[in-house]
Amino acid sequence: MWSNLPFDLLAYIFSFLPPDSLACAKSSCRNWHRCPDVYFDPSDSRRRSQNPTWFIAVIIRSSGIVCYAQNPVDNHRQFLLQLDFIPTPIQPISPIRNGGLILLRSTTADLLQLAICNPFTREFRDLPILTVPRINPAVGVVELSSIPGQFHFGVFVVGGLSVALPAGNGSSAYESTVEMFDSRRGSWLIIGPVPLEYSVRLTVSDPDAAVYCDGVIYWMTSTGAYSVIAYEITTNKWKELNLPIADRLEFAALGRRNGKLTLVGGKCGGDAYVWEHGKGGMNWGIIEKVPFELGMKFLGGKGCWDNTKCVCTDGMVCFYKDVGSGMLAWREIDENGRWGWFWIDECCSIRGQQLKLQNFQIKGLLLHPNLAHSSHFNS
Repeated sequence: MWSNLPFDLLAYIFSFLPPDSLACAKSSCRNWHRCPDVYFDPSDSRRRSQNPTWFIAVIIRSSGIVCYAQNPVDNHRQFLLQLDFIPTPIQPISPIRNGGLILLRSTTADLLQLAICNPFTREFRDLPILTVPRINPAVGVVELSSIPGQFHFGVFVVGGLSVALPAGNGSSAYESTVEMFDSRRGSWLIIGPVPLEYSVRLTVSDPDAAVYCDGVIYWMTSTGAYSVIAYEITTNKWKELNLPIADRLEFAALGRRNGKLTLVGGKCGGDAYVWEHGKGGMNWGIIEKVPFELGMKFLGGKGCWDNTKCVCTDGMVCFYKDVGSGMLAWREIDENGRWGWFWIDECCSIRGQQLKLQNFQIKGLLLHPNLAHSSHFNS
């Protein structure tokens, strides 16, 4: 009977499986191996509620890099992932979410060198060297196609300090171009200019991971009050967005929720909120407030949001600090679009073994685990 099921029906059944069970199913036969890759749609709301993104915490230590992953559908069961297959010291930049990949930057040199890895399959690849060598540019990832079996992505690099070639005078200046890497083509291409003012601000403020929404890439800058710089890819237009109560926010993070640009922030001595940006340049509107009791539990009763970090994507908003601290999550709980708040206990042990990682800083990422080999790692 199973061998006679239509692929779309079989894929619907597979969509209820967590990644580890799906990997076992895919190893059964050739047809089952191919079916999820062809028919799965990672952006489907029903699949998001059944298999939400995992929280990946990358822990950077002097002795090496490790990360732990939390499975949200298995009572937040935690897995320790060794990253010793990565050959050089790195810093995570951004998830390439639906591909199950992480974009990395090398920390062994000033010039930007990017790479990708899959922490579950232990695959790694350096991306080609940029057309224009740069120091400390802003970086953003765009998933150009999430169609199963045809997934590919682009990496955008903006601004930074350009470095003269040896034949030049050895001086540096702010780079005024946007460069893009297309995973299908496998090379970099300069696609347009960037105004000098924005190049300077994006270089100096060292913005966190960018957010892509409706053809626009957004970076948050924190030189003075928080603000957002937006780049429309198809028209090569730039603009700035003001944020609500920007001068009173102790922390702020950008994300995308249900396809819309989202801001998460907390006021000094006050509450934390989730805002959504309206289309067509409309103002920000509050869509959710962190429950008071859960907020106080997360802050340890201090009422101060400094040192808070946040990651946000379709299906989940997650507040976290460092290793040994509990987390606060607001996530989609059913296919009808209902969301709920959850407390996640601190990660101090895995399989009964105590983690000796307290007080280490972490970089949090939200990722859909992918246990299949990816062609993006082919040279």
